Amino acid sequence: MHVPDGFIDAPVSAATGLVAAGAIAVSLRGARRELDERTAPLAGLVAAFIFAVQMLNFPVAAGTSGHLLGGALAAILVGPYTGVLCVSVVLLMQGILFADGGLTALGVNITDMAITTTIVAYAAFRGLVKMLPRTRRSITAASFTAALLSVPAAALVFTLLYGLGGTTDVSLGKVATAMIGVHVLIGIGEAAITALTVGAVIAVRPDLVYGARGLEQRLKLRVNGELVDAAPQLAPARSTSHRKVWLTGLAASLLLAGFVSFYASSNPDGLEKVAADQGIDRAAKEHASADSPLADYGVRDVEDARLSGGLAGVIGVGVTVVAGTGVFWAVRKRRTTSSQAA
Repeated sequence: MHVPDGFIDAPVSAATGLVAAGAIAVSLRGARRELDERTAPLAGLVAAFIFAVQMLNFPVAAGTSGHLLGGALAAILVGPYTGVLCVSVVLLMQGILFADGGLTALGVNITDMAITTTIVAYAAFRGLVKMLPRTRRSITAASFTAALLSVPAAALVFTLLYGLGGTTDVSLGKVATAMIGVHVLIGIGEAAITALTVGAVIAVRPDLVYGARGLEQRLKLRVNGELVDAAPQLAPARSTSHRKVWLTGLAASLLLAGFVSFYASSNPDGLEKVAADQGIDRAAKEHASADSPLADYGVRDVEDARLSGGLAGVIGVGVTVVAGTGVFWAVRKRRTTSSQAA
């Protein structure tokens, strides 16, 4: 759902830029409360993983594909404020290095793909968790539903922004119907990826999942041959080290971006398909980074398509994990310095 330059006019693009800047400022402050010495490097890894999985377009319907947006996944794994920052880092790397998502539309993309998805998903997730039993299965189910809701919500926000500042004369009703319809289907894929990832991390280290903090299970004691509930206790399941989780996640990200991405669907994603069908893409402008050596997720002058795409994916994961980890360590350090000064 990366919006290119030209779809939204300058005033609305500038306004969303201010919204995005304000949200990032608030998120930097909020992330100080969410990050600690364990979750700061994990947040950088989450950003890299989202980058990698976004390269894996999956087919949905009628020649259309979809890909992970990542707001729900980031919010549940590392917290809503840190989640906004994670997706924003990914969008910044994609826009500058890979010419994916317009630079003048960066505010639109952050507002739509980072802020909207994170807020909607985490609000839905917290509401569901309060109603469901505090079990790992419930956390996974809540993750699925929250992610599913976040994608059509992002499609709706794009439609509203288009209604305010669209540069082509296309019926808003047609745009809304097409965008929300196809993104409900894409949301199913987003939900499956999010639930599988959250479930996998919970299975080995639930204490690393922000949305699972306080996850409790009943300790059973055998009394006179019968199992009875004892006091509830936290279930951290610390059999897997934090370093091993991080290395496994990084290896998975490199594998997905460097190898599996070659087999991703080549069909246009939901926004591209709607834009082509409705004529919105007539207003698209050439990307400011179109001459980047990594534009369109390939390495310039590398003729072999598989090698070119794989190298671009590996570079993207590497740059994103370094940039993300640097940002989150700086935020964490700022929190530590502020605490010591107080």
